[in-house]
Amino acid sequence: MPMTSSPAATVASADHATAHTLLNCLLREVSGPEHQTVVADGWLRLRLPRCGVLLRVGLRRTSLIGAHRFTGPVSEERDGTWAEVSWRGLAERIHRELQLRTGVRNDEFLGQVASSHAGMTAALAALEDRSTVSDRADSTDRIDRPQDLYLASEQSLRFGHRFHPTPKARTGSADAWSRFAPEAGARFPLHHLAVRQEYVREESARPGALAALDRQGAVPEGYRLLPAHPWQYAMLRDHRLLRAAIARGEVLDLGPGGAEFAPTASVRTLYDGRDFLKFSLNVRITNCLRKNAEYELSGAVALTRLLEPVAADLAARFPGCELLREPAYRTLDLGGKDINGGDRQLIEGFGVIVREGLAARLRPGLTALLAAAVADEYPTSGAQISRLLPDAGPDRLSAWWQAYLELLVPPVLAAYFDHGVVLEPHLQNVVIGVDPADGTPHQVLFRDLEGTKLVPEHHTAALAALPEAVARPLTYERERGWDRVVYCLLVNHIAEMVAALADRSPGLEPALWSAVRRVLCERSAAHDHPPALRALVAGVPLPAKANLLTRWGRRADRHAGYVRIASPLASALLSEAAHVMHPGSSR
Repeated sequence: MPMTSSPAATVASADHATAHTLLNCLLREVSGPEHQTVVADGWLRLRLPRCGVLLRVGLRRTSLIGAHRFTGPVSEERDGTWAEVSWRGLAERIHRELQLRTGVRNDEFLGQVASSHAGMTAALAALEDRSTVSDRADSTDRIDRPQDLYLASEQSLRFGHRFHPTPKARTGSADAWSRFAPEAGARFPLHHLAVRQEYVREESARPGALAALDRQGAVPEGYRLLPAHPWQYAMLRDHRLLRAAIARGEVLDLGPGGAEFAPTASVRTLYDGRDFLKFSLNVRITNCLRKNAEYELSGAVALTRLLEPVAADLAARFPGCELLREPAYRTLDLGGKDINGGDRQLIEGFGVIVREGLAARLRPGLTALLAAAVADEYPTSGAQISRLLPDAGPDRLSAWWQAYLELLVPPVLAAYFDHGVVLEPHLQNVVIGVDPADGTPHQVLFRDLEGTKLVPEHHTAALAALPEAVARPLTYERERGWDRVVYCLLVNHIAEMVAALADRSPGLEPALWSAVRRVLCERSAAHDHPPALRALVAGVPLPAKANLLTRWGRRADRHAGYVRIASPLASALLSEAAHVMHPGSSR
């Protein structure tokens, strides 16, 4: 697979990326729905009506779904002239507009935007450092190996979600991030604890699943190994209940050891080339503190059991579709009843979920790549579409897209309509298996059961058999589940992949959306035209997650709402209808 060195020259600055991301959110959630935008003469103009501000930014390319590509700085109209506005100044104007719009103050917002800008700056500095090393490396450098191409894709996301106002906001020290961030190319051993068996809480969906933890190191008889993320251990090591357990010999601190792990795009999920281990990490990234809640530990194992027949059916019906199971977890449970919730802090803080490694599901000979890296706006890794298909013209891009849609779309819709399972196929939850010779996709792997939910009426008996505290968070009502499927599949994933392909061949975008519509039509027929899918094919507005408004309201991601955006499928339908009426016309 081709690799090109020194990508930083074509990558946006942190200043511009921060400003463009804020504009994306404004356009989608505020100014767009309020009809305060216009695209003309190579510019997007966008008004903040409550504070009387008119902004503009240059356009590299327009988008049928409103996910335009911007270029250069943002400017503000002042007395008939345009004056450049810094990313910080833009954030301040958005802060003022949202306060006037909602009547709510958010004193965290500007600091979180600044934190995100700092995260992008650090990520770009790490990219430059790594590119310099790559320039000096010889042909035996390890980036040529498929495993390292995969990890490079996981660790390539310099800017994060481009429709989130603070995609790289984070707590924790700069030093800790330089040691543990995926963008820094981090590799490190785990911190090992030995826990007396009576203080271990664990579940397993199948025999041998906990071996992924046990093989990390040896422990004395009567103890079980509990690996911890070293950053998390540093934050919890002085917890009084843990110190007391260590003093009593119930927990032994074995220190760092074993094989090195690499952080994936989620930061807290680590990979050693064999297994994924999903740790708690008491660090706020974008909106949320990244910990495994107590119900999520049991929920992962319960879902793995419940989804086994579903996963088997999807794999049989749609060759190339696989789900990465999460068959086990282990944590520390000292059995105390601390009035301040101290014991729960340890149960959740040291909880680690075992996820299958790629080798369990990836076909031999394929190279795994993170979908988010393939769809990235900027070429920050060899996985990005301009490097994956470096010399591809419109025909090759269209063929790649058709193959990809046929892998991605059918199993997601079948999971929902046939099994009442809401998969969460956003860009960071899908790994693509490609032919290393030409980049053709042959497999998609869905991962991370945290966002996978069940429609209750399909799973009444199974849910009734679970503790209520575990069963309730595993479910979405049908309408909410459909919004989640459509948002993740079309708005988050397909629209961003269309954008990356259209960057390579700008005139291709209408044909790319027509291909999406054709696949959806085929799947609608296969499922006997359910009303929700029929409406989607007809081009009804699409649900887009309201990340800016969610952040402004300081709500957790699980309580995020949606705004409705115009569907490019409506344009595709009209275009196809015109072609039928006038078959001699060009499309």
